[in-house]
Amino acid sequence: MKFPIYRRPGGVVFLDDDPAYLEMLAEVMPEHWPVRLFTRPADCIRYLEQEPAELEADSWRHKDILDRWHNGQNLIAQILSYWREAGPWRFGLSQVCVVDYSMPAMNGLQVLERLAGWPGARVLLTGRADEQIAVEAFNASLIEQYVPKQASEISRRLAWSIQQLLDGAWGLQAQAWRASLSREQMAVISMPPVGRQLQALAEQHRWVEHVVIGDPFGVLALDDAGLAAWLQIEHQSRLGELAELAASAGVGDADLDQIRCGYCLFDGEFQLAIGSDHGELNEAMSLGPGVLAALSRPPQALSPGPNKGFAHFLREKGARPIDDATPLSPLGTQAGLLAQRPAV
Repeated sequence: MKFPIYRRPGGVVFLDDDPAYLEMLAEVMPEHWPVRLFTRPADCIRYLEQEPAELEADSWRHKDILDRWHNGQNLIAQILSYWREAGPWRFGLSQVCVVDYSMPAMNGLQVLERLAGWPGARVLLTGRADEQIAVEAFNASLIEQYVPKQASEISRRLAWSIQQLLDGAWGLQAQAWRASLSREQMAVISMPPVGRQLQALAEQHRWVEHVVIGDPFGVLALDDAGLAAWLQIEHQSRLGELAELAASAGVGDADLDQIRCGYCLFDGEFQLAIGSDHGELNEAMSLGPGVLAALSRPPQALSPGPNKGFAHFLREKGARPIDDATPLSPLGTQAGLLAQRPAV
C-alpha cells in the first residue's frame, strides 16, 4: 500500500431525477462523506460550476506555502497556519460527481459535457440499455467510472468506485508537495510495509487530512476533531546524527543512548519549527525495515480546534436533503466564501 503524500476529505454530488433513489443513496453512502443531492440538472450544473475557482484558490495557497519554503520559511508553521485560517469550507469542495444517464430534460453525458471545466471525477449511472453508451464514454475519457444500476450490491459497488476516486482526488497537490521530499525520503514512504503502517496510524488516530513533508521528514496530520499531530520519520542510519542534535540541546547521556539504539526519537526540529527550543523524547515505533517513527503534538493553540474540525463540519451539514433550492454557492454565497477564503 502506497501512503498518499497529501490527502483530505472531498465532497460527492449525486444527480438523479428519481427522488426515491437519491434518498436511498443518502441513507447508504458512508457517513463521513460530505454529500449533495440534486434532481434537476440545471441546479447541479450551477452548483458545480462555481467550485473550480475555489479549488484553484486553495491550490494556489499550497503553492504559496512551498514558494515561501524555497525562500527559507519552515513548512510546519505554514501548514498549521493554513489549517487555522482556511477553516472547514475546504472539506466540502466536491471531488466526485455521480450522474444518472437516463433523465428526461438532459441525459447524464450532456450534463457532464456542460461541466467540462469542472476538475473532479465523473461517474455515470446506467440502466441495462445504456451500458454501451457508458463504455464508449469511458473509452473516450469522458467519465472515470460507470456503474450499472441493475448490478448486484449496487450500493457497495458504487461506494467502492467513489472511494477509489476520492483517494486519488488530490494528485495535483500531492505532486506539488513531493517537491519537499528527497529521493531517499520518497523511497522510504514508497516501501509497502511503511505505507501499511502509516495507513494504520492514520486510521487509529482518525487523521482526515495530512501532508508528508521532507524538511523535516514526517507527516503533519489533522484529526477529525481539528487537532494536529506530527509523526517524525527517521531512518536508522540517521540515529547518530539525531543523537548529536539532542546532545547539543542538553539531553543527557542515558537518553542519548536510547536515541542511538532506536528506542526513542528526539523531535528538536519539529519543536524549533513551532517556535519552541525544548525538544522532547518520544517513544519510537517501527514503520518498516530500518524505518522508525514517533508522535508529537503541537500546543493546542496551533491547531484549528474542534469548531473548525471535520467532525464539526459534518454535524453542521446535518441531514442529506435533496437540494432543489439552487443555492448561490456550495457554501452559502460566493461573497461569503470569498470572505472566508485565506489570502493567497
